[in-house]
Amino acid sequence: MLVSLNWLRNYVDIASNSPEEIAEKITKSGIEVDGIEYFADKSDGVVVGYVEQCEQHPNADKLSLCQVDVGEDQLQIICGAPNVSQGQKVAVAKPGAVLPNNFKIKKVKLRGVESNGMICSLQELGVDEKYVPKDVAEGIFVFPDDVTVGESVEPLLNLNDAILEFDLTPNRADALSMLGVAYEAAAILDQDVTLPSEDVEHGSEKADDYISVQVETPELNPYYGAFMAKDVEIKPSPLWMRNALMAAGIRPINNVVDITNYVLLEYGQPLHAFDYDRFGSDLVVTRRAREHETMMTLDGEERTLTPENLVITNGKEPVALAGVMGGANTEVKDDTTTILLEAAYFDPAAVRTTVKDTGLRSDASARFEKGVDPDRVDRAGWRACHLLEKYAGATILAGPVAFDALDRREKVVTIETDDINKRLGTAITTSDIGVILQKLQFSFEQEQDRFVVHVPTRRGDITIFEDMLEEVARIYGYDHLPYTLPHGSSQAGGLTTKQQLKRDVKNYLQGAGLMETITYSLTDDVMIDKLISPELKEQKPNAVQLAMPMSEDHKYLRLSILPELLRTVSYNLARTQTDIHYFELGNVFISHEETPSRQPDEQMRLSGALTGLWLNHPWQQEKKPVDFYVVKGILEGLFDFLGMPITFEQAKLRDMHPGRCATISLDNRVIGFFGQVHPNFEKTMDLKETYVFDIDMAYLLDVYQNRTDYVPIPKYPSVARDIAFIVDESVNAGDIKAMIEAAGAPLVQNVQIFDVYKGENLPEGKKSIAYSLLYQDPEKTLKDDEVEESYQKIISKVNGAFDAYVRT
Repeated sequence: MLVSLNWLRNYVDIASNSPEEIAEKITKSGIEVDGIEYFADKSDGVVVGYVEQCEQHPNADKLSLCQVDVGEDQLQIICGAPNVSQGQKVAVAKPGAVLPNNFKIKKVKLRGVESNGMICSLQELGVDEKYVPKDVAEGIFVFPDDVTVGESVEPLLNLNDAILEFDLTPNRADALSMLGVAYEAAAILDQDVTLPSEDVEHGSEKADDYISVQVETPELNPYYGAFMAKDVEIKPSPLWMRNALMAAGIRPINNVVDITNYVLLEYGQPLHAFDYDRFGSDLVVTRRAREHETMMTLDGEERTLTPENLVITNGKEPVALAGVMGGANTEVKDDTTTILLEAAYFDPAAVRTTVKDTGLRSDASARFEKGVDPDRVDRAGWRACHLLEKYAGATILAGPVAFDALDRREKVVTIETDDINKRLGTAITTSDIGVILQKLQFSFEQEQDRFVVHVPTRRGDITIFEDMLEEVARIYGYDHLPYTLPHGSSQAGGLTTKQQLKRDVKNYLQGAGLMETITYSLTDDVMIDKLISPELKEQKPNAVQLAMPMSEDHKYLRLSILPELLRTVSYNLARTQTDIHYFELGNVFISHEETPSRQPDEQMRLSGALTGLWLNHPWQQEKKPVDFYVVKGILEGLFDFLGMPITFEQAKLRDMHPGRCATISLDNRVIGFFGQVHPNFEKTMDLKETYVFDIDMAYLLDVYQNRTDYVPIPKYPSVARDIAFIVDESVNAGDIKAMIEAAGAPLVQNVQIFDVYKGENLPEGKKSIAYSLLYQDPEKTLKDDEVEESYQKIISKVNGAFDAYVRT
């Protein structure tokens, strides 16, 4: 909402406050002022001039030589505007004047003829091009005859206006009108509100001789008023009205259209003017549109309607979309002489439905959607009739013809001083509350400390005690509310165990070289069932579809983080980012209902995607691409960091490489998987060789035990022994490692696989797996025979269990 302070001065005395002071006070009272803009940059030395003579320049076809009276003297000015002519009153920048952007006017010679000043257009005076009326957009601005030659143009053209931009919350629909803002400013500044005139001198004829009203849907249209105005003269609206509209961001058109727009902004009540002669009927019918019914709106588009849309008709065909936009066939034009003026109340939900269906949004629909003041509907019609009578020469017929089932009752809210102070922590007196209610212009009955407040219909946001509490608090002043420091321990708050664990996991992965990402929680039909972890897939989850998705690409709540993470990888690969190591800690959304009737369960997952080089040391000519074992090492390091023993088991999963994929288990429970994305899937997503992992973080948070383990630094030397077993190719190296650790305990402290060999000098179907064993006793120095005894025990156990023998 743009609020012109010059316009606001018509209703409230704000002269003693600067624009900055007013903006600060309004913001502190609860309506945020986003900024202050001035209607035009400051200019100096521009006055009204009268063109006494206008002749063609002797040396130029497109220039005019003008003699202009500026009050004190006469100036010879050369003008290139196509619409300049004798007898006009125009804006003249005299020599020495300064226009916006510090443009200084000097005496010059143009084509050999002296020019002493400049006849200005609105654009040259700093008015934004989009607000300039079309009739003067290509030339100079011409004043009406009632202005005085020699007076400054600054107040005449509203160039000294300051405009506040309000950022309104949805509940403050009352501030979508100048009168609503006036009541707000009056309460803050403790001033009275001067209401505009609605007086009308009726003609001898009656409106119901020309029109009748029929409402088929009173629940959607509880009030419809039809005002009639005859003998209308279409012409430019008065200068002050054009200035007000331009300050509010609306381009002036003609007096009738400008009056409806002016009242819309003044009262917050949309109106619509129909050309009665083009209306084609003496009956107004409001009804639901018929299925596939069409109409041409003012923007020249043909609209196909449904029964969800409310329309205004002439009894035969739609002539307006109720509360949204009029029809092209009844538009007011230059030859219009009789006006049918609509002032109506439309149900907000019905207007919102039409806006959604048609994609049309207007200043009128914005106000109807939030709810207009029931008490101002017909008053806005009388205000428009007053202006039509005064500025369009209209004769207003006695009326209006109206259907009226509108509820104008005021809401009643009871408040007590003790309850107010208890909630606010204040010591506001009963008399202070009474003064605040008077400032707000709320009528009330008082009985000791109890107030029964009658809330004006303009404040539809106030219905309960808490609403009135807010009104008292903001007018009293939020700055005046007492504040206290917290009592009790001064110890700072900390993180819960789960919060700390999440942070530690992120820190570990970032330290390992991965970058955190946040991707969409929504995905599409193609990706919704991709890369779901096997333990999650066993639950047979149903995807939750959004009722009103933003687009087809964001239609479902995700069941896996990986699809959108891979899309992010693909996006960056397409932009020459070749080495990518991403992880994300986020939620997936699980429902077990065919048609979800309640909120889905949210499960936290930890996912990652890696591609390209893991190490790149150009100077040492060392490069290492991401592979299966890089990802496995990252995960092993993570679970070692968490103190959780995990196991890996080879697996074949959909959309994963059949030979480079494994599940991750904790306490014999599958909690995720990792491996390479299937080459076919990589190809469809324009990916290179890419590895992913996905872990049930919710389960880890539940079973994690935050205990500190301490292992003393060994005092005694260790002994390293290597051993290689020849086994069948089907034997897993990890199974042998587990047996070595069990058989060698407690002396074997660490077992590492350092080589796997297949090829020459080995029988067919066999492979060699080499292990490095680290022996150490924390209590003493080991002897050779102790190590040898353990070594032979390990050989015996492995040979027996896996039909193996030691490679020599």
